[in-house]
Amino acid sequence: MTDHPTGAGALHVADPWTRPGWYTETLHGGAAQGFPVSEVRFRDHTDLQDLVIFETPVFGKVMALDGVIQTTTADEHVYHEMMAHVPLLAHGAAADVLIVGGGDGGMLRRVLMHPGVKRCTMVEIDRAVVDLSLAQLPEISAGAFEDPRTDLVIADGCRYVAETDRRFDVIIIDSTDPIGPGAVLFTETFYADCKRCLKPGGVFVNQASVPFLQGEELAMIVRNLRPSFADVTAYVGAVPTYYGGLMTFGWASDDPSLRTVPAETIAARYRAAGLATDYYTPALHAAAFALPAFIDRIVHAG
Repeated sequence: MTDHPTGAGALHVADPWTRPGWYTETLHGGAAQGFPVSEVRFRDHTDLQDLVIFETPVFGKVMALDGVIQTTTADEHVYHEMMAHVPLLAHGAAADVLIVGGGDGGMLRRVLMHPGVKRCTMVEIDRAVVDLSLAQLPEISAGAFEDPRTDLVIADGCRYVAETDRRFDVIIIDSTDPIGPGAVLFTETFYADCKRCLKPGGVFVNQASVPFLQGEELAMIVRNLRPSFADVTAYVGAVPTYYGGLMTFGWASDDPSLRTVPAETIAARYRAAGLATDYYTPALHAAAFALPAFIDRIVHAG
């Protein structure tokens, strides 16, 4: 098991309520972001995590777990579209998809936009996150939990991939940062179990940090993926909530050609699926794998 990252990119989560009227995230050493709170809609400590949902003037409704911002109604589409549409359109024939995490339902919603998907299994460790998202943030899932193709499993995702006999075309790890319950989802053992669950030609993606502030985390992810997959890299997207510049998404497969599918093919698949997106485009899909030099160095040194 890999330890949490240390140094400039380490995780430094402090009490977010120290400034009256504001929610302050201190995920990164030496930097923070604050949200003026119009209304606290829910706050409680579940069996596993400290969970809060609050209203803000700019980002709409915000969900945070253990002092770390998870999603907002204003910009969730960026993260969810890039993590769902990139692997599914690159694969081209994904029928069985696994999501680990993603309790707000935004990833599930985007996966189910693809008519070729016959079943999407979503494994979420904390039922309270699903229930509260349905009650407080229903616009994020937009009915996805009621789709007959949805198979919701409340369980430990790490244990699920270690024990299941099911096999998947695409696996999406929509997890928190490597703190609390999410820490085990960044280990070499977990990635090896995910590889076991992939069908031949399958694709694995995960959230892989903001490398300007969390370079060690991205390096750890790449390092722990490489023993299990022939082709490991990252692609990028700009998510306003996740401050510090471009966010990376980890990519792993045994087929290097899947990340270089011609743009014309991606565009044809996009049209055939009848997708409507707010951030993702077929041209952006191809460009997302063109990494800035400092991120490329982290990936290739990892």
